[in-house]
Amino acid sequence: MKFDLHTHHFRCGHADGNIEDYIIAGMDAGLHVIGISDHSPYFYHEEDQPSPKVAMARSDFENYVNEVLRLKEKYAGKIEVLLGVEADFFPVHVQAYRDAFAGVPFDYIIGSVHQVGGVSIFNRKRWGKLDESQHVDEKKSYYDLIKQSARSGMYDILGHIDAMKGYYPAFSDIPAHDSIDDALQTIAACNVSIEINTSGSTKAVGGWYPSDDILERALHFGVQVTFGSDAHKPSRVGDELELVAKRLKEIGFTQWVFYRNRVQVAVLL
Repeated sequence: MKFDLHTHHFRCGHADGNIEDYIIAGMDAGLHVIGISDHSPYFYHEEDQPSPKVAMARSDFENYVNEVLRLKEKYAGKIEVLLGVEADFFPVHVQAYRDAFAGVPFDYIIGSVHQVGGVSIFNRKRWGKLDESQHVDEKKSYYDLIKQSARSGMYDILGHIDAMKGYYPAFSDIPAHDSIDDALQTIAACNVSIEINTSGSTKAVGGWYPSDDILERALHFGVQVTFGSDAHKPSRVGDELELVAKRLKEIGFTQWVFYRNRVQVAVLL
């Protein structure tokens, strides 16, 4: 069974196409399941859409949910369409997201850390201002947030757990194995999965998230894995799915998972 659980569309302000474009692209790619998971609104913010190039407007969230549910019915029997969302993890605003998501018939929720210390993880300028010990502290802070996100109980999947390397490949070499292992053990204990996200191939790092080293450690600790292209244009739906499956088997994984009605479904590799 082929699936892709991480796709975006025009509502987030930095992706091309509408939801149906991604569903059709999924069918063309031979997928059996496609998840729609656009960036959720900043529910804690007083403005309706404080970052129109980053996340959808709060006032458009209901339209988003209804559109996915309508298309789920329209394409039933051709491809399974899942209702998901990618939500930022802000520890101080967890309740605002809990309240907003209550009662929404999600199939899954992706939790992603996109900011550390109020700065985007993709901001490469942060590193030049820090010495070696501060690099380590920054990386540890990132993985502490990821650990907290797993413990929050809000998410089924954690998104791109080493995406901080996206525009700073040297991130992978910053020594913080204890923090990574601590996060992975927590993720396993909380029965949350991590995604293999192929959008790293579109960034300076030129590879997937997470690295093989982290995937090997994830396997050791019993972490479940899933797949997401993180497509921001329809042509990337299912991108490198077969290569990822092959690599996971080489590492030693025997299965990966997707979600239906917030229930984890295992699929043999």
